[in-house]
Amino acid sequence: MHRRIDSLGLKPDPQVPTGTSQPIGSTMCLEAIYDVDGLEVRTAFDNPRARLPVRRRGGGLLLLPWGRRPRQRGALPDGGWARLESIRAGEWDRWFPRPVKLLLQRFAERDHLGEVRWYEVTRGHWVQGLLAREGEERRVYVVTLAPTRLDATCDRWPRILSG
Repeated sequence: MHRRIDSLGLKPDPQVPTGTSQPIGSTMCLEAIYDVDGLEVRTAFDNPRARLPVRRRGGGLLLLPWGRRPRQRGALPDGGWARLESIRAGEWDRWFPRPVKLLLQRFAERDHLGEVRWYEVTRGHWVQGLLAREGEERRVYVVTLAPTRLDATCDRWPRILSG
């Protein structure tokens, strides 16, 4: 059984510097940090070669392309995010969506004031991803939802699960 949390289980991470080259008003989850074989990897969505770590069913990691940029080759949707309500409404069905665990250590969000804030994903939690495919093309998208807290500083938030 998975337990959903929105901002619980996360804390701002003072170890990661703020500031990126993203323009104000960019979509959430701008960057991510994860571990591959003891190496810390930092990636940003604006990099067309960005990959996110997907946990394999039998264990281990599979690095998959993080979404698709507007002029990037491919048939899957532009962007790096999938709204939970659009998934539930069936808008992703034509790409055979599959929920996956994204094993991120930290991620960056841009708040309403344009400031970049880093958040640590606590032990035992993961960010939910959506694996989409079209023919041989496979890409992963970060599943987002509207924050439930009244003091939320972002319009969208990654769906964080545990269990």
